Amino acid sequence: MDLATVGATGSTNADLLAAARAGAAEGRWLRAECQTAGRGRQGRVWDSRTGNLYASTLVRLRPGDPPAATLALVASVALDEAISLLCPALAAGGRLRIKWPNDLLLDGAKLVGILLERADDAVVVGFGVNCAHYPALPDRATTSLADAGCPVEPAILVEALADSFARWVARWRGLGIAPVRARWLDRAHPRGTALVARAGDTATEGLFDGLDADGALVLRLADGSRRVIHAADVFLL
Repeated sequence: MDLATVGATGSTNADLLAAARAGAAEGRWLRAECQTAGRGRQGRVWDSRTGNLYASTLVRLRPGDPPAATLALVASVALDEAISLLCPALAAGGRLRIKWPNDLLLDGAKLVGILLERADDAVVVGFGVNCAHYPALPDRATTSLADAGCPVEPAILVEALADSFARWVARWRGLGIAPVRARWLDRAHPRGTALVARAGDTATEGLFDGLDADGALVLRLADGSRRVIHAADVFLL
């Protein structure tokens, strides 16, 4: 495993994007004990105090690979698998669930953030996991592994995650999106879950109706029609 750990950095994603442009190979991992400029989707600030997991890895796209965007599904199933291995009690009974496109919820509260960024043929996948503490957010409930009774050291979690991610990338590359999509659906909230997808000033409410063949979210609207969502912030209702 090509894993480096630093005490502090601005952003592990930014560091790996720079490394990718300099020719770094697939499989490199970088973990920081804290970040000074951590970020989430759409440029949001990511609370990055010491105690949680902040790590990124690099995938080099090859001819014939599935669409790069579907690595979001790979990332979420790999992280779900790693946390389930270390905290089996949290994985039981539907407490730990994936929410589109790649959030992990614990008892309905946000536990994880995953950010994918691309530079040419390189995709950097960043993982933020609330291991020891969690931020208070104005628009959603949050939680941590420690708060749920399963304290996990970030250094242990990143090793389990790197192993799981490598296996799922191999399946994604060798077998296509189908096995990844099937695992994602198995670990997601049930069909019929009420969701709202917000993109800018537009909000679409509906019932979760699975994923399309390319991994986009499908909502069943009140009139019975189906809406495919390719990009949005999604919340449980």
